[in-house]
Amino acid sequence: MSATVLNNARIVDPSRGLDEIGTIIIKDDRVVASGAGARNQGAPTGSTIIDCRGKAVLPGLVDARVFIGEPGGEHRETIASASHAAAAGGVTSIIMMPDTDPVIDNVALVEFVKRTARDTAVVNVYPAAAVTKGLSGEEMTEIGLLREAGAVAITEGRHSIANTQLLRRALTYARDFGVVLAHETQDAHLGVNGVMNEGLYASWLGLSGTPREAEVIPLERDMRLAALTKGAYHAAQISTAMSAEVIGRAKQNGLNVTAAVSINHLSLNENDIGEFRTFFRLQPPLRLEEDRLAMVESLRDGTIDIIVSAHDPQDVDTKRLPFADAAAGAIGLETLLGAALRLYHNGDVPLLRIIEALSTSPARIFGLEAGSLRPGSVADMTIVDLDEPWIVREEDLTSRSKNTCFEGARFQGRVVQTFVAGKSVFSI
Repeated sequence: MSATVLNNARIVDPSRGLDEIGTIIIKDDRVVASGAGARNQGAPTGSTIIDCRGKAVLPGLVDARVFIGEPGGEHRETIASASHAAAAGGVTSIIMMPDTDPVIDNVALVEFVKRTARDTAVVNVYPAAAVTKGLSGEEMTEIGLLREAGAVAITEGRHSIANTQLLRRALTYARDFGVVLAHETQDAHLGVNGVMNEGLYASWLGLSGTPREAEVIPLERDMRLAALTKGAYHAAQISTAMSAEVIGRAKQNGLNVTAAVSINHLSLNENDIGEFRTFFRLQPPLRLEEDRLAMVESLRDGTIDIIVSAHDPQDVDTKRLPFADAAAGAIGLETLLGAALRLYHNGDVPLLRIIEALSTSPARIFGLEAGSLRPGSVADMTIVDLDEPWIVREEDLTSRSKNTCFEGARFQGRVVQTFVAGKSVFSI
């Protein structure tokens, strides 16, 4: 038996609404005591003692939207390299999107991801399977078999399903098999060639734009389907104030609906593109400042349930192109927490709410054993110095790809150590 004791820790556990100084005792892979009262229990014989000196201990973060190159694009990111980047960012569980080559649309690919993660990853990697074969939007996958094989969600990843009847059937099957359908909405025709948010700034840059309505119109359709099917629907990544209003109404009407926002859309707006900075070409595109502020408010009030990194590694060749030709996407596993803590330090969102959106809520939505420091829970956690300043530098990033939106950004709050199942997988 191995044991670790974390003393003098600021325990931030949203699953219990807890924010207090105390002790956490880990035996093997489980938390056996956690809180102010645990200080009086004494350390098991042979324990490793860590004095946290008031640093925060959080549940390991759960990132529900992570794109990985393996299989087919290992030069951009492997399951192993993504897991090390995650550990450096305090992320102990990631949900891997099916946008690989070949697509994760059959049992063999789900098993490949699970096997590769077991053999090479230092954090928990959960596969999400495609809704349609080849992400084509045409023929539905075997949702029941994929769920049985270990897929924790079904999704089209970067893609949006235009076929309303197919999406209705998928939501019905997802309901029957007890799995969440996560969907990013983008109208198949409206602004399909857009490379940034439609508006004055796009016109000034001479770039084609995607209107905010291209996200909202199919989202409104999806809410109708969620009501019709009673399926569990997760808006995988919203970016506009109008989308938040749609989600809010759906929740008021009692629909089984949840929503995510990327850390990029909480932190940045279209002006950050500057003069054609391709690392800021994202999908959905960065929006107006009023949309960013609406995302922050919707996170604070619970309309938006979770924050994701939308980690999407792209190699240099696909980013060092004219803006309109560059690949969309940015890495984010290592900067997710640092960027999110800006909202805390600025007084925009309480710390417990931020950590809930990064851990407890995604674990609950996708049925993962994670996101808690309760006694009996798996010992996935991260020690964070909430006050330590640091600067994002490309050369310090663990990810195989370096396409970060936050190069040179100054953050306050740094991961000191990360544990998965009671074992240290990262420390500075």
